[in-house]
Amino acid sequence: MPMAQSDQIRNIRVESITPLDPPAEYWRRFPATQEIEDQVAGHRREIERIVAGEDDRLLVIVGPCSIHDTEAGLEYASGLRDLAKEVEDRIMVAMRVYFEKPRTTLGWKGLINDPHLNGNADVSAGLAKAREFLLEVCAMGLPTATEWLEPFTPQYLGDLVAWGAIGARTTESQTHRLVASGLSMPIGFKNGTGGTIQIAVDGIVAARSKHVFLGIDDGGAASIVQTAGNPTGHLVLRGGKTGPNYDAESVASAIHLLEEADLPPHLVIDCSHANSNKDHTRQPIAFEDILAQRVEGNKGIVGIMLESHLNPGSQSLGGDPASLAYGVSITDPCIDWGQTQSLLRLAYSKL
Repeated sequence: MPMAQSDQIRNIRVESITPLDPPAEYWRRFPATQEIEDQVAGHRREIERIVAGEDDRLLVIVGPCSIHDTEAGLEYASGLRDLAKEVEDRIMVAMRVYFEKPRTTLGWKGLINDPHLNGNADVSAGLAKAREFLLEVCAMGLPTATEWLEPFTPQYLGDLVAWGAIGARTTESQTHRLVASGLSMPIGFKNGTGGTIQIAVDGIVAARSKHVFLGIDDGGAASIVQTAGNPTGHLVLRGGKTGPNYDAESVASAIHLLEEADLPPHLVIDCSHANSNKDHTRQPIAFEDILAQRVEGNKGIVGIMLESHLNPGSQSLGGDPASLAYGVSITDPCIDWGQTQSLLRLAYSKL
């Protein structure tokens, strides 16, 4: 029987496949110092204790919706470092360093996928740029937080990340639950885009177990990955199509679902996304409401997330990256740096 013509049945809609250097090559080119390794490990332990209710500080994960301009990102990080030191005895601050952006339909997919903001998908350069940025933020002493979207990305960047998220669009994905079961940092599972919390609770339960899945090793070879399970998973409320879910009644309902699943009754609340109807001017409203619940004794609330940049609002990427305003998000709208300082200092004064 003659051999089938492979071009008739294989990759018929694939335009190209480009080899990518393995994770170990990126580690070699952009190495973490021993000081950074120790720092990341320490930050992870601190966050683990907070989400487990063993450290009564409030975790605040704050920063740009996404990193598109590393210069502006580093300027933001420098200011955040000083603010974090100012409040560190009552608040642990971690910086959002989001490089992958899940899209409902189409749009800019993040610094890793499109580092030059021109649609050329130079992923190799994007991974390098992301790793360099993480190293610089870590060198400032800040914990870093990101969302994991592509299942191979943690192999390239995970050693520099203190907190990770599984997003609303992927929280029900088996692939992401299996990957989360092997990740080395605490992982927050967001409720679904529709607002359903149970799928995130199910994700936390699944990620706590051992799993086997297909992945890559340090050398980039296709591999069978066996995991030990991740006991640090926790819930992140971000609202949904039915509206916000940061109010006291919604929080109590979410904690009840966690308790029913025999999970620690602790959660983080995101002030952005559906909890602000993607209106950055409503993030402070959510923040102050969540803070009041915490101050009034709700220890189930262990963290708050904010989308914040140097300047407020957002802008369209458009066709010319050189025309972009400095320090303004090109994805979701953010509050500005001055308001960020005010909110964290308000929290510090009340906690």
